[in-house]
Amino acid sequence: MNAVDFSTVKRIAIDETSSRRGHRYITLFVDVDTKIVLFATEGKGADTVGRFKGVLSDKGVSSEQIEEVCCDMSAAFIRGVQDNFPKAEITFDKFHVMEMVNEAVDDVRIAEQKTTPELKRTKYFWLKNESNLSAEQKDALTKLKDLNLQTGRAYRLKLAMQQFWRTPHILADVYLRERIGWATRSQLQPMVDLAKTVKQHEEGILRWFHSKMTNGLLEGINGLVQAAKRRARGFRNVHNLISMVYMTANKHRLPALGASRA
Repeated sequence: MNAVDFSTVKRIAIDETSSRRGHRYITLFVDVDTKIVLFATEGKGADTVGRFKGVLSDKGVSSEQIEEVCCDMSAAFIRGVQDNFPKAEITFDKFHVMEMVNEAVDDVRIAEQKTTPELKRTKYFWLKNESNLSAEQKDALTKLKDLNLQTGRAYRLKLAMQQFWRTPHILADVYLRERIGWATRSQLQPMVDLAKTVKQHEEGILRWFHSKMTNGLLEGINGLVQAAKRRARGFRNVHNLISMVYMTANKHRLPALGASRA
């Protein structure tokens, strides 16, 4: 097997996937440009980023070579990147941002359905893209939106955040800050909390307009990992799972670094 070439790695994406029940995880590091899994290791803390830096060092690659990192808003990942790759710019995965928006919308719906029973069993009306709803679901959503509900207000904020990613680069910062202000003034606590989180991570969210990096590739790899894990009815140890990750995600190009640092 040929070893993976680390010499040109500049942009990486980081994400975790469950290795077994009970909140056990492995963290994956992927070269965004070659779409190769560079490293997989047990855990999901800041120390996993330090292990990856160690792998680079073993390969004769300086940490300063890493220019861009894409990850979610995990405080552990952020700290790990800042400590180990201080010159790298962080892009927060836009799919993770929208996942948080959807969670806030659903929290508003859950609270409001206590007094508005029409909202029960409508979760996915609000969370799916309208283009993915059936004609019947679209009709039901239209009727709900006409009721002037708090959930409807939260949904409009969601639509505004979806539009954010299509905003011209030069206007993105202004648009985002306007939406943060809108959410803050909404008097809907989940949206207010969301606005605080977005404000705290504003720089990394806006970085997407420069890097265009997402964790979409990693989500696909995670899907392959979980499918293989189900077929194997689990793995006796995490090292076997990590070996399977390399073989599956890299199409049988098994890296020479193994799982010794896990």
